[in-house]
Amino acid sequence: MTYLLALLIGVVAGLRAMTAPAAISWAAWLGWLNLSGTWLSFMGSFWAVAIFSVLAIIELVTDQLPSTPSRKVPQQFGARLIMGALTGAAIGAGSGVWIGGLVAGIIGAVIGTYGGAAARTKLATAFKKDLPAALIEDGIAIIAAYLIISSIPATLVAT
Repeated sequence: MTYLLALLIGVVAGLRAMTAPAAISWAAWLGWLNLSGTWLSFMGSFWAVAIFSVLAIIELVTDQLPSTPSRKVPQQFGARLIMGALTGAAIGAGSGVWIGGLVAGIIGAVIGTYGGAAARTKLATAFKKDLPAALIEDGIAIIAAYLIISSIPATLVAT
């Protein structure tokens, strides 16, 4: 279960790089994911919640701009891999397998990046414009992030 959730939060990072860490920081801050005593304990701080939430909102807005580069360019792709690693590790830390969670998060970020790009291209073609496809992808990323963090069982929470 841990690896699946880490993989899935990585997919979210591939779709929207900042939605995944915003969700994880909210989960930690609300006590849904106890990261205290781990190297990821900073994720549960007020500042992490505030910074990642603001960055997620900014990303949701800037993603709609035609000047936004492809998620597959090195900077964008790298950010998604880093956020997938960070958030996957956070989920893994709850059961002491943060390295496995980190790897699963990276794999998920690759899947989310390339799969999300392909799906958005198909949706944009069907709608004959990108905005509806982008908004659908935003919604999927947000809903998936919520479902993932709300599915973290008590056995995966650090003690």
